[in-house]
Amino acid sequence: MTSLTVPTPVAATIPTTAPPVFGLRIIVGLVGVLVAVLVSGLNETVTKVALADIRGALGIGYDEGTWLVASYTATSVAAMAFAPWCSVTFSLRRFTLWAISLFTLLGMLCPFAPNYESLLLLRTLQGLAGGALPPMLMTVALRFLPANVKLYGLAGYALTATFGPGLGTPLAGLWTEYVGWQWTFWQIVVPCLIAMLAVAYGLPQDPLRLERLKSFNWRGVLLGFPAICMLVIGILQGNRLDWFESNLICALLGGGALLLVAFLINEWSQPIPFFKLQMLGIRNLSFALLTLAGVLVILQAVIILPSGYLAQVQGYRPVQTAPIMLLAAVPQLIALPLVAALCNFRWVDCRWVLGIGLSMLALSCVGGSQLTSAWIRDDFYVLQWLQIFGQPMAVLPLLMLATGSIHPTEGPFASAWFNTVRGLAAVMATGVIDVLTTRRLHFHSTMLVDSLGNSPLAERDSTGLAHRLHEQALVLTSSDLYLCMAAIAVVLILLIFWLPTRMFPPRAPT
Repeated sequence: MTSLTVPTPVAATIPTTAPPVFGLRIIVGLVGVLVAVLVSGLNETVTKVALADIRGALGIGYDEGTWLVASYTATSVAAMAFAPWCSVTFSLRRFTLWAISLFTLLGMLCPFAPNYESLLLLRTLQGLAGGALPPMLMTVALRFLPANVKLYGLAGYALTATFGPGLGTPLAGLWTEYVGWQWTFWQIVVPCLIAMLAVAYGLPQDPLRLERLKSFNWRGVLLGFPAICMLVIGILQGNRLDWFESNLICALLGGGALLLVAFLINEWSQPIPFFKLQMLGIRNLSFALLTLAGVLVILQAVIILPSGYLAQVQGYRPVQTAPIMLLAAVPQLIALPLVAALCNFRWVDCRWVLGIGLSMLALSCVGGSQLTSAWIRDDFYVLQWLQIFGQPMAVLPLLMLATGSIHPTEGPFASAWFNTVRGLAAVMATGVIDVLTTRRLHFHSTMLVDSLGNSPLAERDSTGLAHRLHEQALVLTSSDLYLCMAAIAVVLILLIFWLPTRMFPPRAPT
């Protein structure tokens, strides 16, 4: 495959030194970055799940709590866009260590924040540090791993999308029920210290390339960073503030969209851009980015829907929901390497692996659409079994298609594209699910009330009846959302027959 590129001094954007010999040290360094990235994702998920306990302990209202989530996510996604450039300029090892250090320090300080404003600032800065880590994992896998094991390195990256999110609910339940809400912040300390030691030992030290600062794309930062932050905050706060009925949401989304367009125009002509727009001419990369967005919406839903249903209809606490989350998450440690081994054979077409994975996700969602108000935790286990191989088979082939079509010198650009799209897609997934939930909940509530009409039941036990109506509306809404996710999976399967081309593994075993 070739890309529709214009001449740019790509060679000047990445180190030209020979790659180090692959061995134990590189593996240790890669594991260190993987641990840091997993912890970064867990930090966001756990604090979001445990937000009610955190708000209660700190005396923070619901609206203020949503801003803690939105500000962290906004700077995290924005950092993903610019971190690859920083890693080349300040060296991969040095930049990664600084990001982990800052992320850990800010997490330790969060429970000691004297007021809400201080906590908001700490979380915003922590999101910036945490968001810089995922691109480093992909960069290490693409740069240091030999061809025959590169897919296993990408499988490690895929863990952050399949294994990590499933641990959020169990850990939130553990800390809030048995230890203390402070540990929703402090849980990162020990793993991050281990990650720093591994990174310091395993990753080679590149020289500083401060001459790149002379051609620093300052327009890109001034346009792109606020654009991403405004869009993320607008999406996350949109449902709460009734979207375009709010002047704030109109300003955030409208202003963010205009800045984003200006940012992309600026990037097209930059000699050393943050985003190389010409890479979108690579067919497999464009398909992988588009499909990734859809897959992340599905993966977000299959976590939110069971936990939300069990909490609102059956009254489960996070610790009681943990088993079904762990059932899909923990086996990923085995499933992902197996899928990587499968894709590493030349006779295996990764497009078919992707299609099978999406089919399993679709089947799981169709099964979930059959839920009733009588469902308990045990009824979700069959659906989670389908997720065990469905998730890695839907994610890893996308990584293979995205990275196998590019030249090694374009690795930092691919990392910026993939991670930023991943971050924005996760935010879009939250927004889509919130909108669908609100709309369908209102629809079903109205239909149930209308169907009840002047029935004698409406005059007796009105409080209990209202509770049952709301409960049934939640069940029907969850069923509808499952069907929507199945439809998205089917559309993505159909795209496989049209967009991607055959991609062989970097060097298949014989």
